Amino acid sequence: MSKKILIIDDDMDLCLLLSRFLTKNGFETEMSHSGSKGIAKFQEGRFDVVICDYRLGDMEGIDVLKALRKENPAVKVLMITGYSDIKTAVEVIKIGAFDYIVKPLIPDEVLSVLSKAIQQPASSVLPATDAEAEKSRASGGRAKQPVYANDEFMIGNSPATKALYDQINIVAATNYSIILYGESGTGKEVIAKTIHNLSNRRSKPFVALDCGTLSKELAGSELFGHVKGAFTGALQDKEGHFQLADGGTLFLDEVANLSLDVQATLLRVIQERKYKRVGGNKETNVDVRIIVASNENLQDAYRKGKFREDLYHRFNEFSINLPPLRARKEDILSFANFFLEKTNDELQKEVAGFEENVLQAFMQYGWPGNLREFRNVVRRAVLLTEPGKLIKIDTLPWEITNAGALPAMSTPLNSATTANEVKPAVKAQPGKELDLKDAAGRAEYETIMAVLQQVNFNKKKAAEMLNIDRKTLYNKIKNFQD
Repeated sequence: MSKKILIIDDDMDLCLLLSRFLTKNGFETEMSHSGSKGIAKFQEGRFDVVICDYRLGDMEGIDVLKALRKENPAVKVLMITGYSDIKTAVEVIKIGAFDYIVKPLIPDEVLSVLSKAIQQPASSVLPATDAEAEKSRASGGRAKQPVYANDEFMIGNSPATKALYDQINIVAATNYSIILYGESGTGKEVIAKTIHNLSNRRSKPFVALDCGTLSKELAGSELFGHVKGAFTGALQDKEGHFQLADGGTLFLDEVANLSLDVQATLLRVIQERKYKRVGGNKETNVDVRIIVASNENLQDAYRKGKFREDLYHRFNEFSINLPPLRARKEDILSFANFFLEKTNDELQKEVAGFEENVLQAFMQYGWPGNLREFRNVVRRAVLLTEPGKLIKIDTLPWEITNAGALPAMSTPLNSATTANEVKPAVKAQPGKELDLKDAAGRAEYETIMAVLQQVNFNKKKAAEMLNIDRKTLYNKIKNFQD
């Protein structure tokens, strides 16, 4: 007979995901989204263990614990708490909680603590002494978490990453469709692959498709395949990505770029779990989990008429926002060492490390290209550094070495300022002749630097603001360096 668990948490998403995870692991669960309703539900039924968040919307978890123990002194309660509430967690153990679980929730840890609670006889659940509570605190606290990594990107170990991995671990156990939001280079495909590897589909294929590179004419063929002769150039039958991913996970990057016609076909396939190849009549059953990614908010896209609302809701069973690198400063030095190690292996070199001013430059820079840019910067630096030596500042790109030492602007630059409004003052110095050519060059330099600073050194955006092409911008930057 399966054990019955009551989950009390006002975070509905976390509550639902935890319930689904425990159900998949053989438990029977019921949920309440407030302390008062949780107490009422406990009074109505029999539960082997109660999992309760310490911070609820209507009352504190400690008050829920007292009420449950008044109803049944032998009740086993696991308290969910944050890192900042460890002392409080020790107090609730003194009052009678069986143990506590620290956020972010790690599935294996949840199962481990839950199993201990179930295996321990109910008669032994008594308020702990101070010594027992301290012992529980010492043994129950999580060991230092690993720095999660794979072949492409290190995921990191900052607070932002821990929160991210909390969501990943819980949703991976479900079959939910997921939307990943994040800036370019934040590792959306890596996260999608991580979710797949943690899921029950891990033994089946993970297939990725960049929708941003697809033309309207070829999108259907890439997604669903085609039969020979379906269109000009279709010289043989072709499998689509849905067929390739059958039983596993299909990752659609930049999904907002699909045309509305293709979106309509995609919606039907998701609803019916059947598809037809382009030019074919035979329906084929398919079982895939879909993870999509977008730089653009899909809710905004459907409001603008660029994305189907019904397809958005199909995808939006769960969404995850990937933090940019500038929001994960604690991870930067670990990333640097990780990329150094990977590049040393790739190039068969033994570059020793980084000089201190290089690491400082990494910390000061805004990383508009995020992890992808960081990896490429380290690869470039390793290539330019002799084996056994430390990476020097002169191996870094210009925008990084100048990020912390931009020239002062005569005209303040804010979000409302355009490139045409940037008018640095160039004045003749006493006793010196004013060279008009030098003055013009200085004004151009300051204008370009100001715009680059405003867009966090995104050269594409800077070129657009300056009304020049990127090649011209690159040439001007190179001239400044010379």
